[in-house]
Amino acid sequence: MRLKDKLAVITAGASGMGRAGVELFLREGAKVCAVDIDNEALAKLQAEVEPEGKSLFTVQADLSTPEGARQSIHQAAEKLGGIDVLWAHAGSPGPGGIERLDIAEYQKALALNVQSATLGAGEVIGYMRKRGGGSLIFTASVSGMVGSMWSPVYSSCKFAVVGLAKSLAQTFAPDNVRVNVVCPGLADTPMKLGFTGRDGDLKKAAAAEAKMMAMIPLGRLVQPMEAAYAVLWLASNESAFVTGIELPVDGGFTSK
Repeated sequence: MRLKDKLAVITAGASGMGRAGVELFLREGAKVCAVDIDNEALAKLQAEVEPEGKSLFTVQADLSTPEGARQSIHQAAEKLGGIDVLWAHAGSPGPGGIERLDIAEYQKALALNVQSATLGAGEVIGYMRKRGGGSLIFTASVSGMVGSMWSPVYSSCKFAVVGLAKSLAQTFAPDNVRVNVVCPGLADTPMKLGFTGRDGDLKKAAAAEAKMMAMIPLGRLVQPMEAAYAVLWLASNESAFVTGIELPVDGGFTSK
């Protein structure tokens, strides 16, 4: 098993790519703590994936707040007995344009996409040092590699996450902590409509999705488990000499 005896935390772990990661990490031998704001979804995850609770633990937290972002790491570490891997996956689409921008919505997007990743990394490093090293993985996006005309706020947030990871890869290298970023394309998850259908018009959302798929060489959306497998590699010892990279999982979208 590729993560045998590893202690892993996955934020936004109750649905979508995060949930796929929880299931995959458990199959690969890790003890996992899923962090999410949705307590009902966490309970459903526990009941459906590992009812005995021997290898799966949960923490309910609002990561858009400094207290939630920080304390969730300490709560997870207490339940697991330490942390070897953190997949900082939490994020949100945020507002679409910047004209007449709602400052509260803008700040909320910054808090969840950038602040939570930064604060989580700052809290987890101490636990990883105690374990002799670790793997810190952020979720950015293809929109953190190339600009998005539809989501400039989200894109700017994800460029910030990529920059954060590249900086921390150098900062934490002496601690044997690797820092990398996974960059999925548009994914077939509940959050998809947050990008394609911000105004609630499902016909426009379908047209936007079709336009996006036409730009992807492999011609389809990312499946949650496909992103999770990329993260699994970054979390495992198979990528022991890999740090500071942005790994696209995008069907070739950024190859052009």
